[in-house]
Amino acid sequence: MQIIRHPAAMIAWAKEQAKAGRSIALVPTMGFFHEGHLSLMRRAGQLADQVAVSLFVNPTQFGPQEDLSAYPRNFERDRAMAESAGVQALFAPEAADMYPAEFCTTVTVGAELTGQLCGASRPGHFAGVATVVCKLFQIVRPDVAVFGEKDFQQLAVIRRMTADLNLGVEIVAHPTVREADGLALSSRNTYLAPSQREAALSLSRAITLARKMTAEGERSAERLAAALRDFIHSFPETAVDYISFVHQNTLQHAAEIDEQTVLALAVKIGGKVRLIDNGKVL
Repeated sequence: MQIIRHPAAMIAWAKEQAKAGRSIALVPTMGFFHEGHLSLMRRAGQLADQVAVSLFVNPTQFGPQEDLSAYPRNFERDRAMAESAGVQALFAPEAADMYPAEFCTTVTVGAELTGQLCGASRPGHFAGVATVVCKLFQIVRPDVAVFGEKDFQQLAVIRRMTADLNLGVEIVAHPTVREADGLALSSRNTYLAPSQREAALSLSRAITLARKMTAEGERSAERLAAALRDFIHSFPETAVDYISFVHQNTLQHAAEIDEQTVLALAVKIGGKVRLIDNGKVL
């Protein structure tokens, strides 16, 4: 596996693959790998001749009060895990090379996709996501890129950006990977104190509760959301950021549940650890 640090070197690697007729699958990440990341890498290996993984904690998607400096990092661990998953190139640039002093361009996707859910409490977040992913697509020139469904809104934003800008990259969604008890894998799970682990399960268990209620005939998003809010707050140290039932493609609010509806959740645990999850409930 090659370790590539500079965008120009990554562009050169991508050109070599294209010249040799080899297709590329990209897995964009912020590192601190877990089984969820590795499943994306293995899926990418099924889709293309070469797998490139970007490892870059992108500063432009963090707000001023968010956890950029504290975000978990362990390059040697990540390098070994990526190599074990069959990755051919690990692109790990410095922020100064991705965003040099003269950098002044931002990619913004419309508020109909970015103004609610995580975007409501994290202004500027999705502009940072769209900008860095657009840059990665230009640097790596992948044929396909693999993203996890846990970041449901991010996936919708990237799909829209890719289509609107004719970037020519196939976006493949990979199912959320969970621990045995249902907790969605996330690098931020490492922030949880042992006493908060049970509270973190409130998200996945709320999805299970919603599925039970819809199976029994409930279709009102308002009534479901009220029941789920009470359920989540029955766990200690939980504070709901949002409980939303939205259309799977447009992210528009759904008043009544149908087969196109996704339940999206964001919950703070202990006042600091913000976790997200989502799932269909019908």
